[in-house]
Amino acid sequence: MNEDTCYTLPLGPQHPALIEPEYLKIHLDGETIVNVDINLGYMHRGIEKALQQRTYQQDQFLIEKICGICSSIHTLTYCNAIEKLLEVDIPERAKYIRMIVAELERLHSHMLWVGIAGYEIGFDTVFHMSWRDRELVMELLENISGKRVGYSMNTIGGVRRDISKDMAENIRTIMDKIDIRLNHYINVFVKDSTITKRTKNTGILTQKDAIKYSAVGPVARASGISCDLRKKAPYLLYDNVDFKEITHNTNDVESRAVVRLKELLESTKIIRQCLHLMQKGELTIKIPDTVPEGETISHGEAPRGEIFYYARSDGTDKPYRIKIRTPTLSNIHSLQAMLKGQQLADLPIIVASIDPCFSCTDRITLLNTRTGMSKSVDATYLKTLKR
Repeated sequence: MNEDTCYTLPLGPQHPALIEPEYLKIHLDGETIVNVDINLGYMHRGIEKALQQRTYQQDQFLIEKICGICSSIHTLTYCNAIEKLLEVDIPERAKYIRMIVAELERLHSHMLWVGIAGYEIGFDTVFHMSWRDRELVMELLENISGKRVGYSMNTIGGVRRDISKDMAENIRTIMDKIDIRLNHYINVFVKDSTITKRTKNTGILTQKDAIKYSAVGPVARASGISCDLRKKAPYLLYDNVDFKEITHNTNDVESRAVVRLKELLESTKIIRQCLHLMQKGELTIKIPDTVPEGETISHGEAPRGEIFYYARSDGTDKPYRIKIRTPTLSNIHSLQAMLKGQQLADLPIIVASIDPCFSCTDRITLLNTRTGMSKSVDATYLKTLKR
């Protein structure tokens, strides 16, 4: 390392490349990245504390606001946790509808990522084409739920809306179209030189490092790790449908793209099976306002990876504690391995390759490294920082 060419480049917390504020301190030797410091906390919204001040029913709508892209898996995992505490089993039709919406959400999330990847590389044609095709999925979600974002489909005890015969037939038609487009994008990402020159052997995350940094979801599966919770710890009725867990082992940005695209072909397969298997029946069951005292955990396979909820009840109509761990919080530290030795120009696509969502990741904790003592940040302390 040449000390004469070494310098530190701050990326964020406000930066044109980052829609959400985040701060990465990049240490460079010329144009080569030698280290990166990751700083969280610029989008902390206090949602976990706010959940304790609202009823279980009200919390369903607040939890949707944690992430606009994957709001359904948040409410699904939350509802599953509360249903465990209530010791109730929701109707079978409701389970299949939850799965359909969850897989449609995976489709729109990954297709959104394909567009962002093309944009970060400078291949705007991919951006426009993938987002055009993603509109087909967004229209389906709007037809089913009435909304494009924050569908409010999941409720404690089941789902709010049904899928009619006409809707089901429309979904099947769109899935056929989506399959054709997904196969096209897979071909583009592995053969088009404009993309492969920027993604092959870029942002390497070995299997060893993926385990070391506790990577989850497509990031881990692109390093050859089998970790899809729909297979490893099935919830709802995922053990009733046939699909493959997609893994790849080239460990680079291209690998992460291939995993996401190929697992969407499995998502369309899951959706078709759910439409075929679900029978007529109730959509929800009646549940009490208060939840028996107890604690439980719930997890699900979000588009970005494992999402984890801890719920504790004190026997009232409000939760005593809801703790949430999002996949980006698990994946973000793997950037330290991905970025080392890479060129500065490749930083945007490498960061984008983990599909980060900073607003649902950020936490604030003060830690005294000398004593090991930590404390939460309250509003009074935050006000002192403004002075």
